[in-house]
Amino acid sequence: MYKIKSRSTTILTVRTEQTVAIGGDGQVTLGNSIMKADACKIRKLLDGKVITGFAGSTADAFALLERFEVKLKDYPSNVARAATELAKEWRTDRVLRRLEAMMIVVDCRQTFLLTGNGDVIQPTDGILAIGSGGNYAMAAAKALVQNTQLTASEVVQKSLVIASEIDIYTNNHLVLEELQCMK
Repeated sequence: MYKIKSRSTTILTVRTEQTVAIGGDGQVTLGNSIMKADACKIRKLLDGKVITGFAGSTADAFALLERFEVKLKDYPSNVARAATELAKEWRTDRVLRRLEAMMIVVDCRQTFLLTGNGDVIQPTDGILAIGSGGNYAMAAAKALVQNTQLTASEVVQKSLVIASEIDIYTNNHLVLEELQCMK
């Protein structure tokens, strides 16, 4: 018996001075088949103050989202601590460490990448992407941020469309969310 590799999604976040936007496509692929075109891989948590996006196995990502939501309730004013606590648990728990997913977590102050290796990475420039088309979306976003005056949401939308034109595991059925963050 062989394991069918699930490839799915591209998630991208872009942060400007007053806004953070996160978006993802809706494609779920199993082997060589598109199983679903309109999955929603972006979730608001903590009464809309935190937004997450996930890539990888959907069931695994939902298990992680549930655990992260508990951590947010334990540390409601400290997203960094909640992310770190989840990453530690994810890395050390026998069951959790087998989960195949990655998460991006954003709030008005910070952006984090969480992985099963215990990584909690905060990008310097506020641009972060994961998933099969992540590198394409991130390259497009960096170019657009450096060379245009587009809003964070516009950069996310245009970059995800570009990724969908290159990566066969990414489509253009997009879900976008943003937080307005006054300084």
